Amino acid sequence: MIDVDSEGSIRTVTIDRPERRNALTEAGLEALERAVADADEPVVALRGAGPAFCAGADLSVVAELDGDDAEAFARLGQRVARTIEDSDAIVVAEIDGPARGGGLELALACDVRVGTPDSTYGEPGVTFGLFGAWGGTVRLPRVLGEGDALEFACTGRVVGAEEALRLGLISRLEERPRTVTEEIAANETDALAVLKRRIRDDADRNTQERREAEAFGELANAYAGSLDGLLD
Repeated sequence: MIDVDSEGSIRTVTIDRPERRNALTEAGLEALERAVADADEPVVALRGAGPAFCAGADLSVVAELDGDDAEAFARLGQRVARTIEDSDAIVVAEIDGPARGGGLELALACDVRVGTPDSTYGEPGVTFGLFGAWGGTVRLPRVLGEGDALEFACTGRVVGAEEALRLGLISRLEERPRTVTEEIAANETDALAVLKRRIRDDADRNTQERREAEAFGELANAYAGSLDGLLD
């Protein structure tokens, strides 16, 4: 269900279950978590096989769960999303086709989200009595703001690529999302890792600024001998 391929500084993680629109079971989530957690590459690309990015949780599995098992399944999805968010690598969601429910929530945990013109986005759980519980209620308001997050989630509507770009669900719209992944991977590995840690830092402002200055000093010391050429 999860395929992993490495080329240079990019690890590509593909959810490969196109016959189910890449919907994820417990085993699929655990395999996805391992694929991201084990990455030595500085950049990870997350994509779906076939015409969909990811439909989220496999509803045929969810339908068989009682309350306790459903809660455990939600916690597993949350854990995988947190693994993506906390990875040392820059994780890029390369979104082509539908991203629904948990699939969108996994994308929201990524550092960069790039959609194709054919990509679409939705949190349809409310239409059948559920909601996105893989961190969706946490990350949606961070990305969209509270008002837009409530409207988007409570209507269950699907938005196209242009509106997703306007709302901030994606940061770039490209025919070939890999273009952005390659742009990121072309940069210095140490600086990428530091940038992610600093931008993701949720400490108080003074602590963030102290850590930022310390990290800049460490990088400047490490690259001091190679900076002269930039002045030419």
